Amino acid sequence: MSHAEAMHAPEGMSMCPLMPTYGPPAVMFVRGEGANLWDNDDRRYLDFLSGIAVCSLGHSHPAVAKAIADQALRLQHVSNLFATEHNWDVARTLDRLIRSGHPGGGEAGQTFFANSGAEANEAALKLARKWGGHGRHVVISAMRSFHGRTLATLAATGQPEKHEPFQPLPEGFRHVVLNDMAELERAVDDTVAAILLEPIQGEGGVNPLDAGYLAAVRALCDERGILLMMDEVQMGLGRTGAWFGHHHDGVAVDVVTMAKALGNGMPIGACWARSDVAAAFKPGDHATTFGGQPLATAAAKATLQVLEEIDAPGRARRVGAALTEALQARAWCDHVRGRGLLLAVELTADALGDRTAGDVGAQLLTAGLVVGGSGPTALRLAPPLIIDQAEIDEALAIMDRVVGGS
Repeated sequence: MSHAEAMHAPEGMSMCPLMPTYGPPAVMFVRGEGANLWDNDDRRYLDFLSGIAVCSLGHSHPAVAKAIADQALRLQHVSNLFATEHNWDVARTLDRLIRSGHPGGGEAGQTFFANSGAEANEAALKLARKWGGHGRHVVISAMRSFHGRTLATLAATGQPEKHEPFQPLPEGFRHVVLNDMAELERAVDDTVAAILLEPIQGEGGVNPLDAGYLAAVRALCDERGILLMMDEVQMGLGRTGAWFGHHHDGVAVDVVTMAKALGNGMPIGACWARSDVAAAFKPGDHATTFGGQPLATAAAKATLQVLEEIDAPGRARRVGAALTEALQARAWCDHVRGRGLLLAVELTADALGDRTAGDVGAQLLTAGLVVGGSGPTALRLAPPLIIDQAEIDEALAIMDRVVGGS
């Protein structure tokens, strides 16, 4: 039995009771505060991954924890057959924040709440098909994109190696090379309902859109009468230095999906669409038992309030710029890509040696720093937006020892 199995197995059980959908975990975390985590041996770690860009306010933020606790004592669930007190407020705030980055304030929209990013994208895909009508159902997305693990969102994901075990996948999806406008134009025909993009490919390698690409896609969508949909699940709500990643381009979009940071750890996702697009859905077209329920929306309301109070986009811009500059000054760093506080650190061949980035990440974890992977040669950093300079200095010192060998 592995160490991870022994760590998780109750007394008398010889194996981990969880399906092996993830590799064996090296650590069991039991407590968190701010950018810090503690394992079941009470060892402290500095978290520069934030639960994969989820805990933007850090772990166990008191305002979010209080909102959840207070709501749990009042009302936990009634289903979407009835209204509850927070989901309208959260939907209105999301509408305001999305439109704040659209030219002229954009057009009003409406929100569907789900439980995850994959479910938010599933709603967007169904909405695109309903809006397009029979025979106009194809969605185009980018190679190396990531949109979720349901069968439809997996089909939208531009990573063929993830498709193969689950074939046949739902039809109606095409993939094009990111930032290649000529290829995208060739892929559009009368069957296409929507183009789905990430402003920065997160899981696919932290690959940003080229300058001007999104504006060109917007013009193509307007010319052909198709929807422009943005997957902001990992980038949304301040992480890139704007409320949403597509805001950097000053382009209005038709559908926006989000999740991760919205509840600061409480599972919640959302799909926003312009009201005329949202009107394609009629009662019974789409639904969810738990989406937008009181605990989740109480957490989202508190999270959004604090993110606005601290000017999350401004913090991400300032801190991200300082962190990027410090990383690029390291001899072991080839280059940094990304935006704000979603960064990929490409390691030099000399720094890697016979290691992969995954090996380096495991060594950093042993040294007390949590990071993510971004392919075989790069580390992914997504620290809480509340990270301070002392914590950045500590993380860089750990990386200098482990990555640079100093």
